[in-house]
This record gives sequence, structure tokens and C-alpha cells, in this order.
Amino acid sequence: MKALTFHGKRDVRVDEVPDPRIEQPTDAIVRITSTAICGSDLHLYEVLGMFIEEGDILGHEPMGVVEEVGSEVSHIKEGDRVVIPFNISCGECWMCKEKLFAQCETTQNREQEKGASLFGYTKLYGEVPGGQAEYLRVPQAHFGPIKVPGNGSPDERYLFLSDVLPTAWQAVEYAAIPKGGSVAVYGLGPIGQMCARIARYKGAETVIGIDAVPERLEMARRHGVEAINSSEHEDVPAMIREMTDGRGADGVIDAVGMEAHGAHVAELAQKATGLLPDSLAAKATEKAAVDRLSALLEAIDAVRRGGTISISGVYGGQLDPLPMMQLFDKGVQIRMGQAHVRRWTDEILPLLKGDEDPLGVDDLTTHQLPLAEAPSAYEMFQKKEDGAIKVVLKP
Repeated sequence: MKALTFHGKRDVRVDEVPDPRIEQPTDAIVRITSTAICGSDLHLYEVLGMFIEEGDILGHEPMGVVEEVGSEVSHIKEGDRVVIPFNISCGECWMCKEKLFAQCETTQNREQEKGASLFGYTKLYGEVPGGQAEYLRVPQAHFGPIKVPGNGSPDERYLFLSDVLPTAWQAVEYAAIPKGGSVAVYGLGPIGQMCARIARYKGAETVIGIDAVPERLEMARRHGVEAINSSEHEDVPAMIREMTDGRGADGVIDAVGMEAHGAHVAELAQKATGLLPDSLAAKATEKAAVDRLSALLEAIDAVRRGGTISISGVYGGQLDPLPMMQLFDKGVQIRMGQAHVRRWTDEILPLLKGDEDPLGVDDLTTHQLPLAEAPSAYEMFQKKEDGAIKVVLKP
């Protein structure tokens, strides 16, 4: 089969690789019909390559049609249309019973001191072959795959159940926005876009989005978001306070993560680490990495006293300096973590089945490209060219 594989920093290629096969009775094989590129994939493309082996298959936002199931898989069958959550969880261990699926103890990577395994996401998270491919072996398929209607609706109506929608839903839940309250969303990529729409759907009255990319700002405004171009304003938190009766937002969502613009010293540190041999770079990143904290620092400034910060953007640093005095003095709560996908999908799925599209999922994909064009799609997405906000690949 053809699959997108990693060959080095900014070097991904579509290669011919062996077809996957059933290895465990809880496996399934899925023929992929759509698979998206995630902002987290760009972390691998740019700064986390030391944790990937050459030839590893990327991608963790797939959906498709079941081709084969193992003997212990009963809730899906050959021919079913399914979405595959990005985290691999068993549904039966103590963590899963607590609905902490991203910490599943069956697939947890204890040697790396990391949580549940993820598709297509480094040696730290199980080095499981990813979904930017023609076929995918799905471990723990007795629980993970989400069966969706096979009614001829486009894949993009359901595809984002794999990551974007549950990640954004959890981020909004964690932000603890009161009915009629306010939220500021830093970063209007796919996660930030959906955070803003979900917050509005759940009853937030004031929804503010912050980004520097015109196409992202325009998309957010189409969905009732008060969008701020951060490149045109020196003090965005002050603007947010002006828009929220001088207090700051009830909740602030950081949907940017470790590659925020600004923080030039941290950016240089990231790039310098990338010049080391992989073994040394991996140690440096795990023990002494510094993230670019511009978005998070602004979030701390923009949240009201007693408010909540919700972090969905990925951070990986160990030596990040945080303004602990300000956090303590303001009484800020912080929640974060990988999305517990299956915790939220039963709430989200009914919103996708009708014609109304209350979350606006039909207005997120900006590019549909064949898998063969994945290398150029990564480059386009990484450089934010051609208005690329969400890229979907078609194997």
C-alpha cells in the first residue's frame, strides 16, 4: 500500500509499504477514505523529528471502511463506515472506566513515562503506524472506532470526530465558561476555530479569537467570533479586558502550543536542539526543552481573576518559566491534556447527523488533496500558504 512516511526534518514522502494485517483478536483493518493533517503533525515535521524513525507512517485523523475485524471485535463489522480516534484506548482498564481514555493503562507507554499510545506519533507514544495511508491496522478496535452513518454524506461531516471536535469540545469544557460568559481563544487553526464555535453553541455570549493569519480571522468572523489580528495590536490582553467589562475573559483557551510566534530565545533554543544528533536531541528535549510561551503568557494576562485557562495546544518543555506569582494572585485554574476522545463523541455525534450543522463542520476544510500530494500539502500547511487551514488527504 501507499503511505506517508517520515524521512527527516521537513522531509515526508509517499512510499510503498507492506499492507497491515490482523495481529491481535482486538484488531481491525480499515481502508482509509479520508485522513487529515493536524497541527500536531507539524511538530513532527519541524521540531520533534528526533523521536521518529525514518520510514514511520504519520497521521492520526483518519476514517474509512472496515475491511476485516479480529475475533474479539463485535461492535463493528466489514463494510461499516468508521472514524478512528487518535488515542488508542481499551475501554476496560481503571483509567478508561474513569473516562480518562488518553491515559489508558492497557496502551500506556510506561517506559517513556507517557500516556496512551497514539496513531502516527513518535516513539514516545508507542510508534504505532499512522493513518495517512491507504490502510490502517486499528488496535483495541473492540472499543475505539466510532461507527458513523453510511448515508452518502461527505467524510468531512464526521472525519473531525477523530481529533478536532473532541479536542475542542474538551477544551471548552475545561475552560468552564458560564452561560452568557466570555471566552478568548488564542490560535484560530482548526482546533481554535472549533473551540470558538462550540463555546458559542454551549452558551458563551462573548467569543473572542486571536490570530495573525487573515484567512483564519475571516473564517472565525463568519461564525460570529470577534476576531483580533495580533500582528496589529501590541497589547491584546488589554483589548480583551476592554471587551469584558474590564475584568478579562471568564475562560481563555490556548490552542497554539509550543510553536507560538514571539519568544525568540526559546525559538533559537528549539532550533539549536534540532541541530544535535537525534539521541542527544531527544535527551535535551525531554530534560531541558524550552517552549515558546507567548500565547500562554498572554492567556494568563487575559483571563479574569478567578477564571480558568484551558490548554489544548501541545507543549513539551521541561524548563518553561511561568509567572507563578501572577497565577497565584489571580486565583487562576488551569486544565490541560490530550483529549479523551471517546468521552465526548457520544455528545458530539448527534450534532453531525442532521442538516443544520450547528457546529459548522462543513466550513472547516480548505483543501482536499490526493495522498500522493501529501508532501507538498505539509509544506503548504506549515508555511500557511494558499489559505490552508485544514487539509484533508484522500488515499
